[in-house]
Amino acid sequence: MIIGCPKEVKAQEFRVGLTPNAVKELVLQDHTVFIEKNAGIGSGFTDKNYKDAGAKIISSAEELFHGSEMIVKVKEPQEAERKLLKKDQVLFTYLHLAPDPNQTHDLLASGCTAIAYETVTDQYGGLPLLAPMSEVAGRLAPQVGAWTLQKANGGRGILIGGVPGVEPANVIIIGGGVVGANAAKVSLGMGANVTILERSVNKMRELENIFQGRVKTIYSSTGNTENLIKDADLLIGAVLVPGATAPKLVSRAQLSSMRDGAAIVDVAIDQGGCFETSKATTHEDPIYNVDGIMHYCVANMPGAVSRTSTIALGNTTIPFVLALANQGWRNACKNDHHLLNGLNIHNGLLTYKAVGEALDIPVISPLDAISS
Repeated sequence: MIIGCPKEVKAQEFRVGLTPNAVKELVLQDHTVFIEKNAGIGSGFTDKNYKDAGAKIISSAEELFHGSEMIVKVKEPQEAERKLLKKDQVLFTYLHLAPDPNQTHDLLASGCTAIAYETVTDQYGGLPLLAPMSEVAGRLAPQVGAWTLQKANGGRGILIGGVPGVEPANVIIIGGGVVGANAAKVSLGMGANVTILERSVNKMRELENIFQGRVKTIYSSTGNTENLIKDADLLIGAVLVPGATAPKLVSRAQLSSMRDGAAIVDVAIDQGGCFETSKATTHEDPIYNVDGIMHYCVANMPGAVSRTSTIALGNTTIPFVLALANQGWRNACKNDHHLLNGLNIHNGLLTYKAVGEALDIPVISPLDAISS
């Protein structure tokens, strides 16, 4: 198979879809890999690194898309990239379609087969291709939250860990999954008072065992959320409904009860955000003020630590890339129902229920798509 990896074009996106080590694995199994010129620079990989691994360097995205049977990326294809996709081409990347009708309709019109990292599952009920970026984003959230809290950035002027004789910050995390647990780990390391709001009692028991009582766990009811955010210095949104638009858990009216200069970090912004006042921002212009509350809502947070993120993502995607390349997408999905769960679009038809519900688009079964 001919696999193409273009240079990411989303603003301030420095990750790359394939590492040189991934290229080497593919080439050793007799596949051809096209890498767009300078695709890996933002993650510290040179064209020479890719050439040495066996890749062919392609000078333009147009040429790469035209000559590739499968496109492997990091972020959802931007409008210019979507115009380059074609019928029967496989797209393997993060998609986040539910809050993005324009992308969804463009991919449907292209006739491509789009498999989303974020909806591939595993035997443990997890999301293995989302997990590494959730770990990165979770660990970044307290760091960027601490920066947002600095007075020069519009924040309260609070040091997360305090100092002897001065209270540390109160960090409230909504959601105790991969993002929330990693955000709590770093927040604790910075010396904060940490509370996690979570709906699953079993998850709260798990968090209790992990953190040995150093983190408070509170049931995530509307009343508890309203009471806790009043005293929050940093509020981190860490909820996920796989493939679907994130639920709005805190309204603008509720935010008005927060302290002036408090900070919000919405890690769920890729799926539309979990705060009513959230809107996607970029690394170039990451924060904005609503009613005195500073919002950090960068839609590709892991891109800030691109080398770590690229390697972590590549460690999890390469087995699936190899399966798709070796078996073809139909057989690979037929042989692995977890990969089949990643199928979102095929030949002009939507195959992921949560996206269809969010955008009011008819959906067919992914099994039907395989046989079409």
